[in-house]
Amino acid sequence: MIDSIRFYLSLILARAAYFAVKTFYKSSGTSFAGKIVLKFYPEFLGRCRSYIKNNVITVTGTNGKTTTSGIISHILENAGHSVIHNVKGANMLTGAANVFALNLAPFRRFDYAVIESDEAYLHKLYDFLPSDYLVVTNLFRDQLDRYGELATTAEFIKKAIVKNPDLKLVLNADDPMVAAFNRTKYAVYYGFEKVEYDCNYQHSSNAPSEVFNCICGEPLRYSQRFFAQQGHYFCPKCGYKRPECDYPAEVKVFNDYSVIKLNCRGAEFEFRVNLTGLYNAYNALAAIALAFENGFSAAEVQNALDSYQSIFGRTEKRTINGHPALIQLIKNPTGASEVLKTVDLNSNIVIAINDNYADGRDISWLWDSDFEQLKGARNQIIASGIRAYDMATRLKYAGISQEKIKVVPSIKEAVNLACASEDSKVPVTILPSYTALLKINKENFK
Repeated sequence: MIDSIRFYLSLILARAAYFAVKTFYKSSGTSFAGKIVLKFYPEFLGRCRSYIKNNVITVTGTNGKTTTSGIISHILENAGHSVIHNVKGANMLTGAANVFALNLAPFRRFDYAVIESDEAYLHKLYDFLPSDYLVVTNLFRDQLDRYGELATTAEFIKKAIVKNPDLKLVLNADDPMVAAFNRTKYAVYYGFEKVEYDCNYQHSSNAPSEVFNCICGEPLRYSQRFFAQQGHYFCPKCGYKRPECDYPAEVKVFNDYSVIKLNCRGAEFEFRVNLTGLYNAYNALAAIALAFENGFSAAEVQNALDSYQSIFGRTEKRTINGHPALIQLIKNPTGASEVLKTVDLNSNIVIAINDNYADGRDISWLWDSDFEQLKGARNQIIASGIRAYDMATRLKYAGISQEKIKVVPSIKEAVNLACASEDSKVPVTILPSYTALLKINKENFK
């Protein structure tokens, strides 16, 4: 009885806190109410599971969490289901608590929950909120000051999996570290058998690739390597290799969309994904695999893919000061390098880099990212954010003429400058780190 009272008081407190932060601080409030609720009632998330009628689906991995969980949520909603989803990407415990606290009501239940989780916080989330499915996208080197090397990140996820006895895994077979998570659980695999390109951007990269060893200690080799460590790997010593896929697909990547051909249980399906790049095709394939595992049809999936809108800086298209703008988050070497392949070199380009806690204090990743892809940029490249001068230095060493590099630390001024051309047809590309993205979303651009 006392727990129920505290739970319902938490919902009231959350709404009051959210109203206050929206009114007085003009903030999106993606975590603030969650912080208040967990402070008042630490067991809050443990009470939330009973408000979900079907499955709780969690999504983790270094890159693609927000897009993958967004597509999954959209498939479910488009099929007529009610869904709780931390849509804005606040993926620590406070973000999960925030979205439940602002959506639950005493007599309202939801069909599904789709929760994006930070890799390091997943095991903490599972202490309170057991999950039915876990989708793992990939593991790339990311924020060394917070996570350490990849083995540390992998251990965080393994620790979470152990806590969930009935958890079903949906794993990227093309990532050797992700594929290894199946040791004691039900698991299905998705991956690409073939990748083709029909686009005018580069699909090769100058960025260094991680070297992965098999569990026997021998370096893995590849018969096909798509990007970073993603591909068809095998161990010449012990015979370990990429697992057979339950959801094997081929993909053809075009300038601003991809076509995925999936062979599933003897049936063939074709899906058009209106997102840029191979990395987004992987995100879509993960969501498709999860949808099929939950009994959704190919028609329901395609209907959702047709209407899916990118969110919060993940290939987000906006109009700023009359110019078409494409905003793509960059935060680690592999993710940034994949995004850089797709940049329109005829656009005005802003790269906004901060080093706040949520970005990671260590910005050494800039030097492992393939900014050499921008050498053919037609217009000025504007370096902005707290580490604007570091970014400008990196561009110089990428072989970009100093005459083309302009430093504007103020993110608002940098974006306005990029959108100052009288020709409204000139496109703008904005590549922000995470807190720079938050700053852009708070500004009232026309």
